[in-house]
Amino acid sequence: MNITRENLDDLNLLLKVEIAENDYAERVTKQLKNYQKKATVPGFRKGMAPMGLIQRMYKSAVVADEVQAMLGESLYKYLDDEKLDILGSPLSNEEKTGKIDFENAKDFTFFFDAALAPKVDIAWDKVDAKLYQVKVNPKDIDKQIEDITRRYGKFETPEIIGEKDFVYGKVEELDKDGNVKEGGVSTFTSFDLGAVKNADEIAPLFVGKKVEDQVVFNASKAFTSADIEKNLHLDNAAAKKFKADLRMTISGCSRITPHEVNEELFAQMFPNDQVKDVAAFRKLVSKEMEASYNEQAEIFFVNETHRQLIDNFNATMPEAFLKRWIASRGEKDITLESVEADWESKYLPSLKWEMVDGALNKIKTLEPTQNEIVDYVKDLLGKNEPKKDGEDDKARDERLEQSARTIAKDRQNVQQIIDRLYSKNSFELFKEQLKPEPEKVTIKEFSEKVK
Repeated sequence: MNITRENLDDLNLLLKVEIAENDYAERVTKQLKNYQKKATVPGFRKGMAPMGLIQRMYKSAVVADEVQAMLGESLYKYLDDEKLDILGSPLSNEEKTGKIDFENAKDFTFFFDAALAPKVDIAWDKVDAKLYQVKVNPKDIDKQIEDITRRYGKFETPEIIGEKDFVYGKVEELDKDGNVKEGGVSTFTSFDLGAVKNADEIAPLFVGKKVEDQVVFNASKAFTSADIEKNLHLDNAAAKKFKADLRMTISGCSRITPHEVNEELFAQMFPNDQVKDVAAFRKLVSKEMEASYNEQAEIFFVNETHRQLIDNFNATMPEAFLKRWIASRGEKDITLESVEADWESKYLPSLKWEMVDGALNKIKTLEPTQNEIVDYVKDLLGKNEPKKDGEDDKARDERLEQSARTIAKDRQNVQQIIDRLYSKNSFELFKEQLKPEPEKVTIKEFSEKVK
C-alpha cells in the first residue's frame, strides 16, 4: 500500500491511496474461509461447499468490503503519522478515482481531497473587552433581603385579593364600546399585582375582588410590551402595538407573606454559618451578591473577548472544501445549496470560533478535568448541606466527595458546570493575556452596560 499527497495550495491537498492485491489478499482469504464455514449452498452440506464456488459467489463483495476497510484505516493512520492538522475529514475525489471494478481489478487507486487547518494568530492587541467589578450598596442589599423574605415566606391562597397578590384568570380583549372583541385576544394568564407597570392605578382595580369577579383594565398601562408578549401569548410585533382594554375574569389568587428577618431565616439562607444578627446577615448577603454579579461580569468579559477575537479573525479558510464537507455529512435537509445560502450567517462564524478555540487551547487547556468538575460540585453541595447529627468535618467531607463524584459521572447532569468551568478557565487565560484593569460599577450601571 502506498499513500502520497500533492499540495494543491497552502491549505488544499490531494491524497492518493494505492492498494495492491497482496495488501488485502490475506484478509480476503480469511473472510472467504469464514463464509465457507457458514454458507448453506444447495447440493452441499453446510460448510462443505468448495472454495471455488464460494469465491465465485462472494469474492468481489468481500474484496470491496476489505479494500474499503483498509482504505479508511490506512488513510487516518497516515494523517496521524504525518501529524496533518486537517479540517473535517477527507472527501472522495470521484472524478479522479473513477469507477472501481471490484469484480475484475486486482489493484486499486483512490483519490481524496483534504484541507489543512489554517494558522491562526490570536489578535490580542485588537481586543478591548471591559472587566467590570460590581459593588453593591445598602439599597441593593435591602432589595435582596426583601426578595429573600418572600422566597422563604408563607404561601397562601386567600379568597379576597390584596394589593401585592399574584392573580390569575381569563382575559378577553374589548372593543371601543367595551364589548368582547370578536376574534380578539382570549387567553388564561397570571401576573403579580405588585410588579405591574402602574401599580398605583392598576392594583386598586383588583383589591377586594374574588373568584368570578371581573376587572377591566388597559393592557398598555399595566404591562410593558415584553409582558404583553408573555402574558397574552402574542408575537413581539403584535405585543408592541397592543393598546386595548382587557376584561379579566378572576380564577383565583395567591399570596406570599414575607418571612421575618430572624435567626430562622439566617439559618435557612446560610446553614453553614453561625449568623446571629442582622448586621452579620447583611454582610453575608452583600458578599454573596457581589460574588454572583462578579461571576456574571467575568462571563461578560469572556463573551466579549470571544466575540472580538472572532471579529478580528483573518486567517484564510478553505471555503470550497468546507462547504462540500458540511453538505456531505448526511444531515437532514442540508445540501450544498443550503450551505452556500447560510454560509456567512451560520457556518463561517461557527468555523471561525472552532479555529480560535483550537488556537486558545494550544496556549492553555480550557476543557475542565474530571477533578475540577468534582471539586465544583462538592463546593456547591457544601454550601447547601449542613453537617448531619454526629458527623465530624472529615465524615462530612468524605460524604460530600462521594456525592460529588456520583453526580459528576453523568456528563449531561453537569453540562452547565462544565460550561461554567470552561468559561472560568477562559477567563484566567484572557486575564493573563490582556491584563484588564477592573472598572468599578454599581449593579444598575452593570445591567445597563451588558444590556
